[in-house]
Amino acid sequence: MSGTFLVGYIIFFCALMYFMAIRPQQKEKKKQQELLNSIAVGDSVLTTAGFYGVVIDMTEDTVIIEFGNNKNCRIPMQKSAIVQLEKPEA
Repeated sequence: MSGTFLVGYIIFFCALMYFMAIRPQQKEKKKQQELLNSIAVGDSVLTTAGFYGVVIDMTEDTVIIEFGNNKNCRIPMQKSAIVQLEKPEA
């Protein structure tokens, strides 16, 4: 009888860990991947470094972002460095 309760507790805590740690992390990863797939030229973005810029060119895994108003600061970076996206208004 005691062994059955022990197995039940182990199953309960494994399920608890799944729903509190693993599942939310998978959802966040899926959300980030959807964000990266929706990036297009002309979008305003926020990078992991905290810089705001506009996407001016892109390849499969890198983007070139223009920072500031002087049009001279263009930096290539990986898409994974983008954390927030804002589509331009039509």
